[in-house]
This record gives sequence, structure tokens and C-alpha cells, in this order.
Amino acid sequence: MKLDLEGRQVLITGASKGIGLATAEAFALEGCSLHLAARSAPLLEAARDDIRARFGVPVSIHALDLGRSENMVALADACPDADILINNAGEVPSGPIEALSEEQWRAGYDLKLFGYISLTREVYRRMKARRSGVIINDIGNSGENWDYNYIAGSTANAALMAFTKALGGASLDFGVRVVGVNPGPVETERMVKINKRRAIDLFGDESRWPELRKRYPGGRPASAAEVADLMVFLASPRAGYITGTIVTIDGGIAARGSIIKESASAAG
Repeated sequence: MKLDLEGRQVLITGASKGIGLATAEAFALEGCSLHLAARSAPLLEAARDDIRARFGVPVSIHALDLGRSENMVALADACPDADILINNAGEVPSGPIEALSEEQWRAGYDLKLFGYISLTREVYRRMKARRSGVIINDIGNSGENWDYNYIAGSTANAALMAFTKALGGASLDFGVRVVGVNPGPVETERMVKINKRRAIDLFGDESRWPELRKRYPGGRPASAAEVADLMVFLASPRAGYITGTIVTIDGGIAARGSIIKESASAAG
């Protein structure tokens, strides 16, 4: 399917690894120009050089702390003509309520919840003025499939789902689409880290974390590329009437109304 994305400018946060990097590669394959933002300059430089060499598209990098509102304003100023925004940066801590300090909650929310809101506010204002653009929020299925052991993430993701629906419900009147994507477990470094912690709790042995994979639908998590491909389609004109909604990619976990018992969720 031809997606008609050639030449579009795409701003992706959390783009140095995982879903963000896979998404950058997927948009590059479609001939898009990229703005990649993350905290780590060395990882961004490596991503830029690799994508330029493989796909021959323009790539700019922005190394900054995405948990600071002033940096989000600066990032939007540096990418004033972005046609597509992918909000992806964020790592909310896992654990039950009694295991998390207020500082941990606030740090996670500054990066993900308020980070998404702050950057969207700046970019949406520009898109609305020119009456075109797409914003995709990579959220996480714990926002619709609440998890006691990921209570901070479930709460933040539920808020971002509401934010996406509220903004996207009216944005098409101004030529802008706002869509959310809710991945479940995804094969990333973060999923491995969470599953190692859970393997200690379950088995007393961190090295047994691969056993948890068997408990996911189909016996595997999603690949980062599968999530990236979904976001590229949703950003394309082929999805031109999709806005104000959340698309879940979790193998059916949320649809059956329960998390996979005694396994770790990598969403968020």
C-alpha cells in the first residue's frame, strides 16, 4: 500500500532506542525527513548516522531532557514545520503504590504525562494555524487494563487516553488528527528490565525472565516494528478519518479484560 508520506517532516521523541527508533526507521523507509529527540546524544548520533546511510533521508537530532517543559518548548521551536508528531518518550516506574515515592511518581509524570501534554500543546498550536498535521501518542494498554503492580503507569496512561480523545475529538475541525496507540508487552530493553524484576519476585532468579514470554498471547510480545508500522499507517493520509480514538496492539490482553497473571507488563 502506498502511504503518500514522502517528504513529510516527522518529530519523534524517545527516538534513540526501542519503539521510537523502530518508528524512525519505518518513517525513513517511507521517505520522510526526521527530527529525533532523546536524552542521549551518543545514541541519537548513532541512530542518525545509521538511518542516513540506509535510507538516505534528512535526519536532525535533538539531545535534551524531555522531562523539562522549557525543553519541550525549545524542541517545538526547533521543528516548527513538523507534519507529524510521535510522542513516545517516557518511563513511568513500576510497582504497587506502597513501593513508589512521590518523587518517583512526579519524575515519571514529568517525562511522560506532562511531557506529552507540553509538546502537544506547542506543536498542535502550529498545526492548527496551518490546518494540517497528525499527532500520535504512544501510550500503553495499562491505561485501559489497569494493573495494581503498575499503578503509576496505569494512572498516567488513562489520563493520556482521555487527553488524546478530548483533543482528537475536535481537532479535525482544524485539519489536525490526534490518535493514541496502546501497546501491550513489546520486545524492548525496558520489557526485559521489568521481566527480570518480576522473575526475581516469582522464581528468585533474574535469569529465568524469558519464561515469562510464554504467558503472553501467542507466546511472545509484540515487536517494536509492529508498533511502528501501526503508527506509520495511522499518520498517513490512508487513515485520514481516524482521530480522537485509541488503537490497541496487545494481542488481545485488554480485550479479555485482565492482565496476564504473574507476568510483567512492558507497556508505558
